[in-house]
Amino acid sequence: MRIAFPTNDKINVEEHFGHCAFFALVDVEGGKIAKTEFVSSPEHAPGVMPKFLGEQKADVIITGGMGSMAINLFNQQNIQTVLGASGSIENLVSDYLAGNLASKGSACTDHARGCH
Repeated sequence: MRIAFPTNDKINVEEHFGHCAFFALVDVEGGKIAKTEFVSSPEHAPGVMPKFLGEQKADVIITGGMGSMAINLFNQQNIQTVLGASGSIENLVSDYLAGNLASKGSACTDHARGCH
């Protein structure tokens, strides 16, 4: 399984996936982190990031929030979205693998305001 996390500092998840400098791509094997790599984020334009993460073979994206159009585009790429996350990527991976991280449905509805 490959889990994608938007990040700016390579430690914590970015609360809005479209405002990140990097994606942490965490490969999980046997219930443990096998490898983590960081890739530069592509431009923030409609449909670009879901396609990019599909090409990166992501199975899941964990973030704070995103717009409903992005959620639909991730679904089309067969990438599960988990919203409402915050904090360190390492802790979020552990929580997700333990079944303690569920999407809180933090879909952005006001893109012009930055979804805060």
